[in-house]
Order: sequence, then structure tokens, then C-alpha cells
Amino acid sequence: MAQVTKIFNSFQDYLYNEQETREEIRVIVRKIEKSFRDILMILQNIHNENSMEENIIVSQYCAQAREHFVTVREHYAELAAVVPKDQYYRFNDQWRYVTQRLCFLASLIVYLEIKVLVTKETVAEFLGVKNNRDEGFHLDVEEFLMGLLELSSELSRFAVNSVTSGDYNRPIEIARFVNELNAGFRLLNLKNDNLRKRFDALKYDVKKIEEVVYDLSIRGLKPTTQPSPDVQ
Repeated sequence: MAQVTKIFNSFQDYLYNEQETREEIRVIVRKIEKSFRDILMILQNIHNENSMEENIIVSQYCAQAREHFVTVREHYAELAAVVPKDQYYRFNDQWRYVTQRLCFLASLIVYLEIKVLVTKETVAEFLGVKNNRDEGFHLDVEEFLMGLLELSSELSRFAVNSVTSGDYNRPIEIARFVNELNAGFRLLNLKNDNLRKRFDALKYDVKKIEEVVYDLSIRGLKPTTQPSPDVQ
């Protein structure tokens, strides 16, 4: 009986320690979620502008959002310190969703600033985590890809709102970018069910943006010359 008690006490210690770790992670993730909401509120303002200085205003929002990523990096450093070594995927379910959303915001900032697709390495720098799995606490590639898929939905909305604001160049830029993004995803053999389902929705984003461009064409509002995207 003493041996059985000893064995089950060790199990209880293991379960207690895991519960403590999960609670510590939960507290940090709540702080990361708060930072996410702060950044999202700033960037949602891009849909509300109607100004000749719109590009300058958008740049200002991006700069403000970047400042909040300083806090995000601090929180991910806390998280990396709490998660036991080599147990990243044991606890990953707790921060997976907010990381996907932050990947989306980072990719949106880079697109708004220089109109290019962000790299996974750059997003890892935004978050203050490693880029590769073998380096430790890192940015998982599936979380990065989910963020890019969410970017397409946000840009389809931005295309519509840009027309409302009288900016007829932006939908054409967005259409070109999202079509390239779509072509890139078609090169992947997606095994993750969530990724595959979300990718299926990308074609609707593409269609929505193409309808905006088509509407500009038939109304004679499509610019005759398209501005070239900036080079990173």
C-alpha cells in the first residue's frame, strides 16, 4: 500500500505542477490578448478615413501599432520563460489563437507600409520569438499562415472602404497582392484541417476584391495607370 501511495503522490505532484504552469501561461496570454486588442483598435481606424492625407494618416496608425508591439515582445519573453523546455506543443493551445491574430496584424502593418508580403522571420521579430523550431520558443508556420489568410479578409474589406473614401488606386493594388497571395497558397499541400478550411474562404476574398475592381471599370473610375508597389 505504501508503494501505491508513493506512486500516486508522484502523479499528483505532476498534475499539480502542470496546472500551475497552465495558470501562469493563462495569465500571460491574457496580457497578450489585451495588447492584441489595443493594436487592433488602432489599425481598424484605417477603414474610417476620408482624407487627401490618407496615406500619411495610415502610416501614423502603423507607427502607433508598432509601439504596442514592444509590449507584445515583453509578454512573449515572459511566456518563453514559463513554458518548460521541449514542451512548446504541450501548452501551445493556450496562445495559438492570439498568435495567429498578431501574425495578421503584423502582416497588415507591413502591407500598409510598403505593400509587400511579410516574411515569417519578420513576424517572429515583431513578436520577439525565434523563427525556427530548433531554436526554442518559436513562431509556428501554421500560425503564421493563418495570419496571412486573415489578412486577405481584412484587405477585401479595406478595398471596399477605399472606394467609399474615393481612393480608386488602392483596390487595384490590393487585388494584385491578394491574387499573388492566393497563388502562393495554391503551391502548398495543406494537411491542417483548419488551414485548409480557411484557405477555401480565400477564394471568396479574391472574388469580392475582383468585383470591386470590375465595378470601378464599368463606372469608368479605374485608374489608367497603376502605381508600382514599393520594394522592401
